[in-house]
Amino acid sequence: MNGVVDQNASDRPRAAVVTGGSGGIGGAVAHRLAAEGMAVVVHYAGGAAKAEAVVESVTAAGGTAVALPGDVAEPAEMTRLFDAAEERFGGIDVVANTAGIMLLAPLAEMDLDTFDRMHRVNVRGTFVVSQLAARRLRPGGALINFSTSVTRLQQPNYGGYAATKGAVEAMTLILARELRGKDVTVNAVAPGPTATPLFLEGKSEELVARIASAAPLERLGTPEDIAEAVAFLAGPGGRWINGQVLFANGGIA
Repeated sequence: MNGVVDQNASDRPRAAVVTGGSGGIGGAVAHRLAAEGMAVVVHYAGGAAKAEAVVESVTAAGGTAVALPGDVAEPAEMTRLFDAAEERFGGIDVVANTAGIMLLAPLAEMDLDTFDRMHRVNVRGTFVVSQLAARRLRPGGALINFSTSVTRLQQPNYGGYAATKGAVEAMTLILARELRGKDVTVNAVAPGPTATPLFLEGKSEELVARIASAAPLERLGTPEDIAEAVAFLAGPGGRWINGQVLFANGGIA
């Protein structure tokens, strides 16, 4: 860094891209960053109606948001999304990369097509978005990728999924070192069990209660809990946190 301070940096509105913004955690992240005064791009792949509902909710609360589509694993599509965000908001300051899929099976029984689907979204998608963020984020910016607390819990049936998130952690921690001198932080949030529709689907009340009781706080996390962790890393209080994995799980691991 040359020590020159951009006098207009503190006055300009900040803008964030939230991949997977139509999902439970992604939607909560979009709302939370908008509450901090950021203009938010709510990215979606197949959930256009859900993304538009997030945008409507954000704008109804006085925020600024727009829904934009794209396949996180396709560089051309995500480049168009980043271009549109820069054109609309003048630049990008935060990328919260919540997009991901979780498909479960014992390692010995998981077919390669299932593993490849997760790898494409969780690993290739994170690579594509992280690469664009590294090139596009303005000084003072933050990239927040998403891992999982399963990398510590090592639960049966989660091997393929945890493997993709281990790759996300490796990319995140190394990218933080590669961006030396750019004044951009790179971290990952690793949620524990979180009460989203995707998590709750197909689980009995008994199973959900058993999972919730595993945490010392004796409850599931909420999407808002995870969004608070993202907002911390994206805000001024998180500027000295860099190259880390923040486990947001209530002490479950």
